[in-house]
Amino acid sequence: MEKTIGEQRVRTEFNPASSGVVDQIKQKSAELINLCEELKAKDGRLASIAQTAYEEAAMWAVKAATA
Repeated sequence: MEKTIGEQRVRTEFNPASSGVVDQIKQKSAELINLCEELKAKDGRLASIAQTAYEEAAMWAVKAATA
């Protein structure tokens, strides 16, 4: 099954500790990134910036969850 852009960007399959919290963070972040993908038709630059911000937020949230 092909992964969505959001799943690819936050690497939903990578969770060595099998943490439920990490799974939730990554899944919800992927959903937001996917939603922004649909907004690219309106303003591609702003949608891309939002996607990057969600990707970064997911990284920091995962870091906090695994600290």
